[in-house]
Amino acid sequence: MTNPVAPSARPHTPIDGVADHYTDTLIRLNPSFATELGIPGHETEYPDYSPAGIAELAAEARKALAELDGLAPVDDVDAVTLDAMGERLGLLLEIHESGWDAADLNNIASPAQEIRAIFDLMPTGTAEQWEHIAGRAHNVPAALAGYIESLRSAKEAGRVSAARQVETVIEQTTKYAAGDGFFAKLAADARIDGQPLPAGLQETLDAGAAAARSAYADFASFLRDELLPVAPAKDAVGRERYALASRNFLGATVDLEETYAWGVQELQRLIDAQQAVAESIKPGATVAEAKAILNNDPARQLKGTAALQAWMQELSDKAVAELAGVHFDIPEPMKTLECRIAPTDEGGIYYTGPSEDFSRPGRMWWSVPAGEDSFTTWAETTTVYHEGVPGHHLQVATATYRRELLNKWRRSVCWTSGHGEGWALYAEKLMQELGYLSDPGDHMGMLDMQRMRAARVVFDIGVHLELEVPSVWGSGTWTPAKGYEFLRANLPISDGQLKFEFTRYLGWPGQAPSYKIGQRLWEEIRAELESRPGFNLKDFHTRALNIGSVGLDTLRRALL
Repeated sequence: MTNPVAPSARPHTPIDGVADHYTDTLIRLNPSFATELGIPGHETEYPDYSPAGIAELAAEARKALAELDGLAPVDDVDAVTLDAMGERLGLLLEIHESGWDAADLNNIASPAQEIRAIFDLMPTGTAEQWEHIAGRAHNVPAALAGYIESLRSAKEAGRVSAARQVETVIEQTTKYAAGDGFFAKLAADARIDGQPLPAGLQETLDAGAAAARSAYADFASFLRDELLPVAPAKDAVGRERYALASRNFLGATVDLEETYAWGVQELQRLIDAQQAVAESIKPGATVAEAKAILNNDPARQLKGTAALQAWMQELSDKAVAELAGVHFDIPEPMKTLECRIAPTDEGGIYYTGPSEDFSRPGRMWWSVPAGEDSFTTWAETTTVYHEGVPGHHLQVATATYRRELLNKWRRSVCWTSGHGEGWALYAEKLMQELGYLSDPGDHMGMLDMQRMRAARVVFDIGVHLELEVPSVWGSGTWTPAKGYEFLRANLPISDGQLKFEFTRYLGWPGQAPSYKIGQRLWEEIRAELESRPGFNLKDFHTRALNIGSVGLDTLRRALL
């Protein structure tokens, strides 16, 4: 399969028709997804998180696969769609049959957080938009009630997330419900152009916020009283569940033991590279000493979140301006990328894509842990490239923009972590290749991030499969306690961020390694294409990004 750039709109095919209809169905069943895409008409609604809602999603996937059966692709774009939908929807059904979709609970990406987080994407500029926010807040109780029903049904079938995840989500949702928590602040801080809301609207919003707070308090009680007592103490999920999760996040099947061994080697390679950079910063310095020098350099320090946000925006804007038209095709609507401080303090940096019409631009969010207000530019330059351009923003916005080439499902639905996060890590290395990380501090920061992702491969596979600890890092088999100290030695983050990341890896098996494994597969594909006559790097990037975020096995087949 290939996926050439279409110079003009291609015909709408029967396969596109199935993909578009399936996407419309997903939007109907998941109104939060409509909000993510900026599609009007579903602003106050939530998905049905109950077992019935989960079953309906599975039924629609089966229906779409049945409709695709027997359809022949009319061009190469169709061939990729057929390949990708078969892989993604088929895997969705495997996960549904495992029963773990009803037990979904972790500290970062489960309905517990999603029900709250959708408010971050809702516009707040008009009275009508605040009415939508108030309406959705009033619907939080029903959304959580359906979610509780699913967690109960999964519990009865013996599927409960580990106690560590349950405890963490109790802590998070208790904060959401607090008198100074998210919903209380949302209502108290509501303004239109700096002015208070009309009295009636404010009352409606206050009531919705109170209902949401009460529902989250009840949800935390459910977790504490019903789920926590039966939650397993063991964090490791075992080979069968891990292999399924790995396929889900990669869109590819990899040899877990071989990948684990590669992760150990890659980690050591990056440590050696950091030592070489440390020598360039100060001859004879260790990596830790070189970092201390960088941290103490006033020119590399930021104080406060306002300074952090302004620095992120400036660096992002510069990358867009200099890369556009030279190394990448970046149409005008894609050139706007907003950098924001997230309204939560849970830790993590993330990207949200633009609406379909780009009226809401792509956004880079930094969730700063409570109490942290000092930042170092050398450590974070590569993160801006990872989340922005040429990382996630270029990737996601390109797929959104290419309406004449990609159907709705390819543009907006299909997202594979190994493809997306692998591209973002590839983008970090690419910026070094293009000369943007020539400063020794910025180079050290990039290596820090790459080292972190390699360590996650070792930790995630090692702990969940309970493999042998490499002799350089200890002895015996991996345990979470051993893994925590290993992460502490390899992740250049604060104690608050470390605790969050450690819990994330244990509760979201297979996701963290998808970054580095995805990068490995991206680089393997590029290397194979580079060996062929006539290779052009910009053309490779254009062709690859125009495919959208398919599984990595599909990407390999499409490009090679």
